[in-house]
Amino acid sequence: MITVVSLQELWEARQDLPGPVGLIPTMGYLHEGHLILVRQALETCASVVVSIFVNPTQFGPAEDLEAYPRDIERDLSVLKSVGTHLVWLPTPEIMYPANFQTWVDTTDVSQPLEGSYRPGHFRGVTTVVTKLFNAVRPDRAYFGQKDAQQVAVVRQMTRDLSYPIEIEVVPTVRESDGLAMSSRNTYLDEAQREAATVLYRALREAESAYLQGERRGDALRRIMQDTIKAEPLASAQYVSCADRNTLHEIDLVTDGALLSMAVYVGKTRLIDNWILKP
Repeated sequence: MITVVSLQELWEARQDLPGPVGLIPTMGYLHEGHLILVRQALETCASVVVSIFVNPTQFGPAEDLEAYPRDIERDLSVLKSVGTHLVWLPTPEIMYPANFQTWVDTTDVSQPLEGSYRPGHFRGVTTVVTKLFNAVRPDRAYFGQKDAQQVAVVRQMTRDLSYPIEIEVVPTVRESDGLAMSSRNTYLDEAQREAATVLYRALREAESAYLQGERRGDALRRIMQDTIKAEPLASAQYVSCADRNTLHEIDLVTDGALLSMAVYVGKTRLIDNWILKP
């Protein structure tokens, strides 16, 4: 496994990689969910590149940039163990040099849900992903379904900017009790960790109602809200039943609709989602 930092090192190493090349963008502190992305890429690509960069431009002023967990040595060890070919560790100075002025933004799909509560978040995401795509020049890029709106935003950006890159989405990886794997789970104490399963339970309660014939978006949103309210340690910031491509809320629900939510468990903000199927 090759590890590089500078752009010049990356470009030189990239020239020697056989294609197709798969890219997994990460912010590090890797868990099994990230490794599933790497394994998926290894199955379909000749070379796999992982970037590790805690992107400051997607954090708001009151968010946890400095507290975000980091363990580069462990990350490199596990990436090597699964067969990653190249790891890029850019610094903020490389990604955002002095007098940086150019931003990439989507104007619709980034506005609701996460966008309404985290202003500027997706501008940071699309800008950094654009820079990663430009630098690595992958044939495929791999993202987790857990960040459903990010997937929609990146797909829109990829189409709009005519990138010849396939966006591969891998199902959310969960703990045995249903909690979606996330680096932020490390912030939870024992009681909060148990309470955090309410996100999964709320999604499954709404899914159960859908499978029994409920087609009203308001009813499914209410089921999720009521399930979360019943957990004393949890507080919903939003729940949604929306079109999974546009993220617009829907009244009449059909197969493929996206259930999603952001919930505070203690002071930790967690997100999760579920795609309704027949």
